[in-house]
Amino acid sequence: MSRGSRVRAAPSWPRLSETGRDVLLELLVHGARPRSELADRLRLSRPTLSRVTKALVAQGLLVEGATELRSTTGRPSELLHVHGASHRFLGVKLTGDRLFAAVTDLTATVVDSVEQPLPNRDPDEVIAAITEVSAGFPGLTGLGVVLGGVVRAGRVVRAGFLDWTDVPLGPRLTETTGVPTAVDNDVQALTAAEHWFGAGAGTTSMVVVTIGAGVGTGLIVDGRLVEGSHGLPPRLGHILVDSTGPHCGYGHRGCAAGFLMTHVILRQLDGSPTYDEAVARVRAGNKQARDVFERSGYALGVLIGTAANFLDPQKILLTGEGLPLYELTTPTVHKGIEDTYEDDPTLIDLDVQPFDFGEWARSAAALAIRKTITGAA
Repeated sequence: MSRGSRVRAAPSWPRLSETGRDVLLELLVHGARPRSELADRLRLSRPTLSRVTKALVAQGLLVEGATELRSTTGRPSELLHVHGASHRFLGVKLTGDRLFAAVTDLTATVVDSVEQPLPNRDPDEVIAAITEVSAGFPGLTGLGVVLGGVVRAGRVVRAGFLDWTDVPLGPRLTETTGVPTAVDNDVQALTAAEHWFGAGAGTTSMVVVTIGAGVGTGLIVDGRLVEGSHGLPPRLGHILVDSTGPHCGYGHRGCAAGFLMTHVILRQLDGSPTYDEAVARVRAGNKQARDVFERSGYALGVLIGTAANFLDPQKILLTGEGLPLYELTTPTVHKGIEDTYEDDPTLIDLDVQPFDFGEWARSAAALAIRKTITGAA
């Protein structure tokens, strides 16, 4: 299929009532449950719950599964499951030079993946590349695209890694692929995906911290993703750590991002090493590399401690391609937390998640799922 051609029409998404959406989301986030538990958790009468679930089963979104004994007394209960295979979604993560894609079912379970270099950073060429990838997976219900930058209503206001300004990415991809498309900041999408389908499922408050080429933070408060009034994601990474420290990519001196961004770490080392080479130097006992990483590790601890002071979240999730920094400087990171956090550091549930660019792509697919179900982009 040539670039720019339209893919086969996506399966129609049924019109759901508000109660139907609530039931579907409850099962998506918390897993299979019997009707009796669903009714209790959602405060629905049994007849109402029965009517709603019957409609969802008829629409192909739910299936009845095996029975399970849910209490020490009473009869086994038949469980309702989300029918994952009923719909497929494509998620795409864009970096400055690569495209990572994942196809998931309705439960955000990955069923296929693609990785390829971008032809260049020209928006037309990138859109053509995404369109070509989507054409390889006909029958998609939704498409999600995430990238580092500021996004408003599907339009990329700016994306530094791609050198983009004011690119109507969502509308153009909807036109070229024929698939409803959602676009968002990558950390925001990852935070929402972890809240629905990952380590933060079921929490009402959570902070996500990503470290690597950039430093990102995402917030869940009262069970909802925090979205700024100007389309900006939370930016806790610019808190001041040391006024004599290095400058971050935005020119701020001594902020946490200035210590944690990969390119800032590397420019302090002799010989222009790659990040993997810098990590190898630390492991080999190189003093210069060790000192740089230790300072950065302390800054990471200050950032985590500040996030804990700010929100008192149930969980702080740490991930990103810069995660070896934490692994190499764990005691120093925790020293930074202890020096910053007002209360007992053992109250902080720090969940360090292994990094994989495929998880960013999965979060983009989860973005498409979220938009499809709730209408939120």
